[in-house]
Amino acid sequence: MTGKPSFQVAEEPDRETLIEFMRRYYAFDGHGFDDEKARMALTKLLRDPNLGRVWLIFDGAEPVGYVVIRFGYSLEWLVRDAFVDEFFLLPDYRGRGWGRATMAFVEDAARALNVRALHLEVVRQNAAALQIYGKLGFKERQSTLMSKWIARDSSTPALTLLKRGHYTLTSPLALEMECPYPR
Repeated sequence: MTGKPSFQVAEEPDRETLIEFMRRYYAFDGHGFDDEKARMALTKLLRDPNLGRVWLIFDGAEPVGYVVIRFGYSLEWLVRDAFVDEFFLLPDYRGRGWGRATMAFVEDAARALNVRALHLEVVRQNAAALQIYGKLGFKERQSTLMSKWIARDSSTPALTLLKRGHYTLTSPLALEMECPYPR
């Protein structure tokens, strides 16, 4: 392990590496994973820089994780904002300052992209991440992030995944929402 991470904007040829990291991240965080749909969504993001950015995290020449931000614009915050949509490091790189260094990089890169507010979502069970993000200056807001799957087609990702037996549904709300990757 080198002393610190380096970062590279991901491109389409990096897709297989990213898909493998995504698979591992979703398993770690308790999300369902559909390879075909993940590839489609990732390819769209990699092809359209207006949606956000994906960076691979490297130890020397070896990829050891990835981080994704997606762009938005907030009237409440009065600025262009971004969500840290996904962030994964291989287990050997956790608890060694690599997450902190990655988030510092993300903040600098986001500023360079005219992002003025950065948000993220953490599953409540991930106490270590909640503590680290708090130390990095992220504050819990007195609001609840709520989601609703609004696609009108009959092949909603959640139902497709359930039919294929790709995961066990852990929340009745997830089925009601028919979201792509319920917890």
